Amino acid sequence: MKAVITGATKGIGRAIAIKFAQHGYDLVLVARGLDELEKFRQELTLYGNAVFIQAADCSIKEEVYAFLNSTAIDFDDVAVLVNNVGIFLPGSLLDEDDETFEKQQHLNVNASYYISKFFGKKMRSAKQGHIFNICSVASKTPVKNAGSYSVTKAAMLSLNHVLRQELAPHNVKVTAFLPGSTKTSSWEGTSIPDEKFVQPEDIAETLFTILNLSKGVNVDEVLITPLDF
Repeated sequence: MKAVITGATKGIGRAIAIKFAQHGYDLVLVARGLDELEKFRQELTLYGNAVFIQAADCSIKEEVYAFLNSTAIDFDDVAVLVNNVGIFLPGSLLDEDDETFEKQQHLNVNASYYISKFFGKKMRSAKQGHIFNICSVASKTPVKNAGSYSVTKAAMLSLNHVLRQELAPHNVKVTAFLPGSTKTSSWEGTSIPDEKFVQPEDIAETLFTILNLSKGVNVDEVLITPLDF
């Protein structure tokens, strides 16, 4: 079985990739930096799984489709898709440049839309599969000084709901993760102690547990937040 993970070299995506490798999955990893992908692939070789990598800027539609149309990777037995790629650009919606919204729209929504359609059709035909969408607490409650981010993450959650509705009759599961403050590279340099954050490994562990629940159950949403941030 294969798992496709976007934004795979850092934070949540990296933790999920390691978890899947530990449990025997072959991996298809997508991220922007080829050097980081190559280095991560070398780290994962100790688990003995096949690891395919693709460098792509997922904010660019043509690069997303270049990945999806690659003949170097066999996508037919992909069992899991993790839409993790995204970006957080703080700022006031009223005062920001249009490009701030557009960049977050491309990465936080459009990329997941294109990729989910591609693999959703394959899973629909196979009558099995699981799509995980890494959304945010901002998907439901706007975060201060993160207007555009909140809008795009709300759209991603809506996409998740539509995918679940359309794929459930075909035995394909769809789950949204809504993490609160998680210790990823976006918090680099902070003086806030680690125990105040959700850890990427917490999300990976929870995701893998959900993946292995009984066939007839779907976890629609997972809200996971720091105990006392």
